[in-house]
Amino acid sequence: MGTATGWEGILEEGEVILWQGRPDGRFRLHRADAVAGLFGLFFSGFAVFWMFGLIHFSAGIGLMAARPVGSWWRRRHSFYSLSNRRAFIASNTPFRGRALRFWDIRPDSVLDLIGSAPQTVLFATEAKRGAKGTETTTRIGFEGIHDGRRVIGLMRDIQRGAA
Repeated sequence: MGTATGWEGILEEGEVILWQGRPDGRFRLHRADAVAGLFGLFFSGFAVFWMFGLIHFSAGIGLMAARPVGSWWRRRHSFYSLSNRRAFIASNTPFRGRALRFWDIRPDSVLDLIGSAPQTVLFATEAKRGAKGTETTTRIGFEGIHDGRRVIGLMRDIQRGAA
């Protein structure tokens, strides 16, 4: 059995693609988006009330829209794949170009299924260090997919060595 078309040089010997999908492309607001939006609205309102100028007003509007629009834009340009060893997230965005990242699915990988329709399957974490040296941990996964139960089942099979 040969390597799947387009995966030459990416998949390891014996690795096969089990599932491929894309995030739901609809625009959605999450609780964190609402918090960022309220801060941006407050910032913009303060700028208008105190006449701080167009730059501050624009910055507030940008803060209000950046998180939900950025999340939507990222999902619209992402592609997901699951092999019998790894989870892949490919993206193709205008400013960053094409990127392919992957994470091994190990027996100790923490898997979580979130939501009902669409669902998010979380399978990895990533630590990032901020400008002031603070570290934040971000969960990574397949966001907004419609067959999350099937995907997490496949990942559990991988963990058990049954895939």
